[in-house]
Amino acid sequence: MYIGIAGNIGSGKTTLTQMLTEAYGWKAQYELADDNPYLEDFYANMHRWSFNLQVYFLTKRFQSIQQIRWSTETVVQDRTIYEDAYIFADNLYRMQIISPRDFNSYMELFKVMSSFLTPPDLLIYLRASVDTLMKQIKLRNRPYEIGISPQYLQQLNERYEAWIENYKGEQLIIDVDDVDIVGSDSDRQTILNVISRAINNKQK
Repeated sequence: MYIGIAGNIGSGKTTLTQMLTEAYGWKAQYELADDNPYLEDFYANMHRWSFNLQVYFLTKRFQSIQQIRWSTETVVQDRTIYEDAYIFADNLYRMQIISPRDFNSYMELFKVMSSFLTPPDLLIYLRASVDTLMKQIKLRNRPYEIGISPQYLQQLNERYEAWIENYKGEQLIIDVDDVDIVGSDSDRQTILNVISRAINNKQK
């Protein structure tokens, strides 16, 4: 199976990916944000580096999906390629940070790649309020995330909600405002149980 974990910055995607791999022995495909050569520059100057950043993410995500397609194991992917296009690139365009010319070029590239894509067998969307996101971002203390504003996260949340409402594949929505998957063993087990039921229902 191919399981995609979707959610805003700080929603707990990596934590959930780790939980699933530890609980079931599945293979993880992580979003290696710390290795991204454009990320720090992007947060310092979004207008200059937005196109470069999005193309880099798109390329790496496409490579990951090819590896997933070739794998015989169940794979959990930390963020999907659809979020790159429909959430982050689209939001940058709406904010007039990425130019119409660059956005159109980016979307043409995404459309070509989309013809080779296999969507997740199950998409798990971690829904979180801006307050929760800001709290989690502060806790993990990544230098390049210090300048992320609540307004930016709210705009991303709006894009996520619009996308998930129209997503046609199998999905499971988890509201992370009401759970503590880092500090509560019972909450972690509850989430694992919910995911297990969703997967079992799909396999019937």
